[in-house]
Amino acid sequence: MSEAEEMRIDPTRAQALISQLSSVKERVNGLANGRNVRLVAVSKLKPANDVLALHQAPISHQHFGENYTQELAQKAQLLPKTIQWHFIGGLQSGHCKALAKIPNLFCVSSVDTLKKAALLDTARGALLSSDPALPKLSVHVQVNTSGEEAKSGCAPGDETVALCREIINSCPNLHLLGLMTIGAIARSKATTAETENEDFITLKGQRDLVANELGLEDGRLELSMGMSEDFEGAIVLGSGEVRVGSTIFGIRPAKADAKIKE
Repeated sequence: MSEAEEMRIDPTRAQALISQLSSVKERVNGLANGRNVRLVAVSKLKPANDVLALHQAPISHQHFGENYTQELAQKAQLLPKTIQWHFIGGLQSGHCKALAKIPNLFCVSSVDTLKKAALLDTARGALLSSDPALPKLSVHVQVNTSGEEAKSGCAPGDETVALCREIINSCPNLHLLGLMTIGAIARSKATTAETENEDFITLKGQRDLVANELGLEDGRLELSMGMSEDFEGAIVLGSGEVRVGSTIFGIRPAKADAKIKE
């Protein structure tokens, strides 16, 4: 029996999680106008039991996001390989190899330098050589749309275009899925379905710039933008992926108090 099969799931907790995820899905679908918008349930600092409760029937959610490399790797070992993991935290060069070798890592959403892209590419290539049936590793290029010094991401314009070009031309084991931003907190809090977020507008413009500069067809690059407080506004502006955590899982514990498994 696997560790996932032995994992205890509290029925009351599971029902609450299912209800909260279902509510978010309804809100996403209500604004998507028939588009497929990927909902990444951000499970950082929450136990693997919570993830399993949402991955198994009846809701069978697939896409989960984590901010910390070690936590993601531990959960990926514990939980079914049918989960599609997303790394959405600040990407460190020293963690690229470990991340890219997780077989069911769907996407790294915070690539902001060619060095990190190259490290991911090399490590994924080694994995693919041993298991050619696995897919390429999808990546988003992170754009610093707010211009905040504390934020990671490429500067809009030439820097973003150049990194996208290099990933497409020089990283055969990666798939450039699109562009991602986190944006300014104040703008996020002010965003509604009716109130446009400046960061989202900027990212949309960057996507169009990259597509034009690199000769990519319409729809080739997705936008990943929008979190718990502002995902509705992001969808209205065309986001193809939203990352929602606390609205689904509730308030997170302090990192020191978090448990991988209950």
